[in-house]
Amino acid sequence: MIAYTIRRLLTVIAILAVMSVAIFSITQVLPGDVAQMIVGQFATDDQVKAVRGRLHLDDPAHVQYLRWAGGFLQGDFGKSMMMDRPLGPLIGEAMARSAVLAGISIVLVAVIGIWLGVYAGVRRGTRADRFISVGSYFFISVPEFFWAILAVMLFTGYLGWFPSTGYASLDEGFWTWARHIVLPVATLVSGLVAHVSRLTRSSMIETMQAQYITAARAKGLPENIVIRRHALRNALVPTITVLAIDVGLLMGGIVVVETVFAYPGLGRLLIFAIEQKDLPMIQAGILVVTAVYALANLAADLLYAFFNPRIRYGSSAAH
Repeated sequence: MIAYTIRRLLTVIAILAVMSVAIFSITQVLPGDVAQMIVGQFATDDQVKAVRGRLHLDDPAHVQYLRWAGGFLQGDFGKSMMMDRPLGPLIGEAMARSAVLAGISIVLVAVIGIWLGVYAGVRRGTRADRFISVGSYFFISVPEFFWAILAVMLFTGYLGWFPSTGYASLDEGFWTWARHIVLPVATLVSGLVAHVSRLTRSSMIETMQAQYITAARAKGLPENIVIRRHALRNALVPTITVLAIDVGLLMGGIVVVETVFAYPGLGRLLIFAIEQKDLPMIQAGILVVTAVYALANLAADLLYAFFNPRIRYGSSAAH
């Protein structure tokens, strides 16, 4: 398991290195002069040249990349052009707020989605199974922004239960903090729960038809023991992979949800950076999102290998 973990870590590092080159290269060919954007369109040529010299924009591209990547490895994300602030604390604050949404959402997705999938799979063909399946198709088909708008109209405009925008820290009280994240979390969870429950249901149905399940039942084991000890562990293997994929979908959904609810997280910060053409913020923000997604996939791979030892043993044999 240790050797397998090291190999997966090296793969993640290689992916991040390649992505850093891609991100830096793409932002370098975007239209517009960074120095001109900083000083404004009415600045003189001398002012533009002074900014280019201060930011080392006339250096070769590979020198600029190495300086940027080296700083990133040391925790120096650069400086925002528009805000004139170090990006490290700025992205850290936004990432912490987004992590609250993402963390709560992925836990709810895993718990609710797996429970619904197992419940429907064990009761295949019943009214409950059909109800959960139809509901899953419905929620997957509708995009996040629709649920966000509907939630604002119903729970803010009509019922007045929750605020429609903004953020509150825990220092302002737990209930105040919770009221600001209920609608964003509910919006993020809606489609992903359906995604996980559908896959878990299919996996559970396939597992319940396996020979070792028949053998366990033949031994006279109670049905709940058969499900929990024999079926559930194997049925969860593909669900783990889907949860890692859902982290990527969650990051994309966070951008939409944070924009609709004016939630000051990383997604909204990236939208601001793109609108203002703040290249250092775009580069750092996208690389941070890439790192989160890569680490989520690493966690999924390790959990997958833990639940299915044939993966790590097969990988060892191949090497």
